[in-house]
Amino acid sequence: MGTGPNFLAKRIERLRKTIRHHDYRYYVLNQPEISDAEYDRLMGELKSLEAQAPRLVTKDSPTQRVGGVPDVAFRPVRHATSMLSLDNTFSEEELIAWHQRVAKGLTGAHPTYTVEPKIDGVGLALTYERGLLVQAATRGDGTTGEEVTANAKTVRAIPLRLQGESPRRLEVRGEVFMALADFKRYNDAAKREGGETFANPRNAAAGSLRQKDPRITATRPLRFFAHSYGAVEGIEFETHWEFLDSCQRLGLPITEHASRCASFEEVRKRCRRLEQLRDRLEYEADGAVVKVNELSLQRRLGMTFKSPRWAIAYKFTALQATTQVVGVGHSVGRTGAVTPVASLKPVACGGVTISSATLHNYDEVKRLGVRIGDWVVIQRAGDVIPQVVKVIESRRTGHERAIKPPAKCPVCGGDVAKEKEAEVAYRCINPLCPAQLIRLVLHFGSRNAMDIEGLGDVVVEQLVAQQLIHDLADLYRLAEQDLLKLPLFAKKKAQKLLDAVQASKARGLARLLYGLGIRHVGEKAARDLAEQFGSMDRLMDADLATVDAMRGIGSVVAEAVVRFFRRPQTRALIKRLEAAGVRMTQEAPKGPRPLADQTFVFTGELAHLTRPQAEALVRQLGGAASSSVSRETDYVVVGESPGSKFEKAKQLGVKLIDEAAFLRMTKAAQ
Repeated sequence: MGTGPNFLAKRIERLRKTIRHHDYRYYVLNQPEISDAEYDRLMGELKSLEAQAPRLVTKDSPTQRVGGVPDVAFRPVRHATSMLSLDNTFSEEELIAWHQRVAKGLTGAHPTYTVEPKIDGVGLALTYERGLLVQAATRGDGTTGEEVTANAKTVRAIPLRLQGESPRRLEVRGEVFMALADFKRYNDAAKREGGETFANPRNAAAGSLRQKDPRITATRPLRFFAHSYGAVEGIEFETHWEFLDSCQRLGLPITEHASRCASFEEVRKRCRRLEQLRDRLEYEADGAVVKVNELSLQRRLGMTFKSPRWAIAYKFTALQATTQVVGVGHSVGRTGAVTPVASLKPVACGGVTISSATLHNYDEVKRLGVRIGDWVVIQRAGDVIPQVVKVIESRRTGHERAIKPPAKCPVCGGDVAKEKEAEVAYRCINPLCPAQLIRLVLHFGSRNAMDIEGLGDVVVEQLVAQQLIHDLADLYRLAEQDLLKLPLFAKKKAQKLLDAVQASKARGLARLLYGLGIRHVGEKAARDLAEQFGSMDRLMDADLATVDAMRGIGSVVAEAVVRFFRRPQTRALIKRLEAAGVRMTQEAPKGPRPLADQTFVFTGELAHLTRPQAEALVRQLGGAASSSVSRETDYVVVGESPGSKFEKAKQLGVKLIDEAAFLRMTKAAQ
């Protein structure tokens, strides 16, 4: 291996190109080719080599994303062209009225349109000169913003140098945001570590982008999508769609949900579709942005003092409302976590009437400062229970009452406490709490766990109420005469449930681990643990260091697993389950693995297989079964009445096959 200066320079430049390539694959194409660990290895090597030759360090090197504190924090920056705001429409009627104004202003022309999600983030203008990022500025008042170049450079989705043939000057405008999953992970970690949490992803993005120390910004999982441009030299666009296409060529990420519409009727359909998809997007979006596609027609339409006439924001139905907290109740989860739930004056929100909202935990109650009697803003997202996001302190009367953790479990009357002082959740520490047992048994018998058909809510509630089961192992001691004592159970139904319980014994270690309801252990972690250890005995004897060292198992999961199996109650339960004949081992997949490195997603109802059976077949043949569609997905198997995964697969160009084709593929592979 060479060691001279020429070799060093060539190796450094090769590493930079490789890292930029993988940034492009990850942030622009959403098609990563290497693992995070491999990426970190490449970056580590580059840092090491640049440390040996500081003269070779360049401003656009990937290692220069995080520098020191800027000399002048947030100095004013005047935009070359104003960053105008958009007019809003709140109904299809208003959207139609906008279209009619456009048609009137473009008499004789037939425009096409683009539609993009209106991401709820922070506006940012990036200036590139000859391909190199030289400045980043916030939107500010639209005329003057604040320089945040040092912070913007820490956002890996923002290229420090554009790809390919770059224009002399290009000011790209877009949105900095935090994806919902990243926001949740960040807040969860911050709560565990006693750090700062944010009320919503937009606040998180704004607060992160305006940190005085770029090293703090670098720790925040920020992303960026380009959506328009300002000053430009050395490149011309005829349409907005051409600009978006150029962004991808230059290495600038754009939303995969942007679409081109040949007619206004297509615009209306696309806006409706985006509103339906809003709860499945990976980021918060409060509307859709509609633009006339042709730039020459945009110029003909011009703009008002504050807004372009050629673009409009179609705002989705509001998912926030204002109401009053009239009381607080508590729900008890299957892990014993006691969750405060606010009782509200009923209010319409997002098309439904809301009368309760989660307060998550008592740290959140403290952060919000919410009290009984407060007027609050609630937010509804998807089908989950709404949440309180803000207290309207100006409406307080002085009669509001503090919300305190209960000393006793609202279900069983047992003591409520924190397992560890650093933990957020209060828990009922009575292992025989009926609320925990009912939820645990339902989880144990669910389709993706032990798959016990007939073990539904009413049945489990009756079994617990009649004290026929006191833990999971008691399911395997049930007899026909026990079930016949219960309402709605006849001989045939009783035998069917007993047969399902009997069949569940053979499910294997992975599904048993998932069914046990170990905190933080989902299906994937359960499979990883089962494949790594092979038997329950080996897993129970494993120490923390061994579990923590597993790939894909983080320290939080490892600690939860080890703590769970150290409990005497757990070991007694496992012994009883084993005595009942429940399988405690996991067989490694046998035979060839022809579907290795291929990812399948299933949508809709399959005629010949259940979803778990189909996914198990994929894994048996070496492939991966995912619950979500991305550019990494190889096949989407489409059954009857497919859902949003079908639409996303079409948008991403993922190969679609029906169940028959899937079965032929797997049969040929076996």
